[in-house]
Amino acid sequence: MSLSTYDAKQVSVIVDGIIVDGYADGAFVSIEQNEDQFSLQVGTDGDACRSKTNNRSGRITITLAQWSDSNILLSALHAGDVLSPSGDGIVPVLVMDKSGTTICAAEKAWIVKPPTVEFGREAGSREWVLETDNIVMGVGGN
Repeated sequence: MSLSTYDAKQVSVIVDGIIVDGYADGAFVSIEQNEDQFSLQVGTDGDACRSKTNNRSGRITITLAQWSDSNILLSALHAGDVLSPSGDGIVPVLVMDKSGTTICAAEKAWIVKPPTVEFGREAGSREWVLETDNIVMGVGGN
């Protein structure tokens, strides 16, 4: 039996070549496909067929601390995309755990919308959602 060690500092999120930092406390990045890869149809007689889905789209959610300078970079990226008629905000994204073997990547991703902005008694967080037409997920372990 082996002992593994997870270190959140070894998880890198890179958007358009820029290393994102200043994460909020708790879960700071999540990656998921938008649709199941297979669906099941069962006939009246109990015979079944699974259908493969070719939809590889997905979402990457990054949760940053309110004071993170990465908010400024992501804001600028999104503003440039909104103002550009040519999709200047479509960028590569890479998420990898250097202390493990998980790597998730999207060649073309974009920010869906600016995060909800809230102010309270204490500093909060900003949640950035990026979408892609093709997420590649290599889910590993430590």
